[in-house]
Order: sequence, then structure tokens, then C-alpha cells
Amino acid sequence: MDATVKNTSLSAGAVIRAVLLEDPRVSAITGRVFPVVTDSAELPYIVYRRESMETNPQKSGQPGADTVRMEVTCYASRYGESVELAEAVRGALDFISAEHDGQRLRACYLTDSEEAWQDDAYIQQMIFTIKI
Repeated sequence: MDATVKNTSLSAGAVIRAVLLEDPRVSAITGRVFPVVTDSAELPYIVYRRESMETNPQKSGQPGADTVRMEVTCYASRYGESVELAEAVRGALDFISAEHDGQRLRACYLTDSEEAWQDDAYIQQMIFTIKI
């Protein structure tokens, strides 16, 4: 990325990916972390995507703090493995602040989760709220 261009909350996923790949508990289970979607990943793996973003402009017209809702979904062939991976992801992301390539997350915390079964995989879906 051009060094003169400042990363914004649109780049929050890159920080999430870096944190997950660097976490020893997550990487012991999988090193496969994909943005938005993947068609041909070997289980287990993680997919992340920005679900929503809210900007809070300052009265001066300058950008203020953004809030991003990031969906992180864990896929595994066994239910227990999907929960173990979800616990590792939560441990890596819940209540952290982090920085990657000039993008800083001031706070990240789990705000919602659900589980499902789809395409021969158990799914643990979590929503993290991120303050930029």
C-alpha cells in the first residue's frame, strides 16, 4: 500500500487477520484465515468480513472514531473442533487493542455469536465490535 495513504476502518480486517495468524492458540489449530469468502479451503479455517461500519464525525467536520462490526466465522469438520477454534479466536481478539501496517484498533470485543451447520462443516460465527 502507498505509504502516503492512511489506512482507515475499512482496513480493520487486515489487523484482525494479522492478530489471528500471530496467535499461538489459533495457529495451532489452523493457519487458514480468509477475507470475505473461500470456495476451496481445507477444514478447519476462519473467514472474516466487515459486517457494518458507523462513523462518528466531529463537529469540526473532521473524521472521528469509527465503529466496525466484524464477523469472524470458524469452520471445522467436528463440532468440538469448531468450538475449540472459536474459543481460540475469542481469546485472540476479545478485549484487545492492536496495530498492523499503520491501522490501530483501540478496542475489540465480542458482542454476538451463533452456531450452525453448512456444507458438511460446523460453524461458529462471532461478531466483534471494533473501535478505530
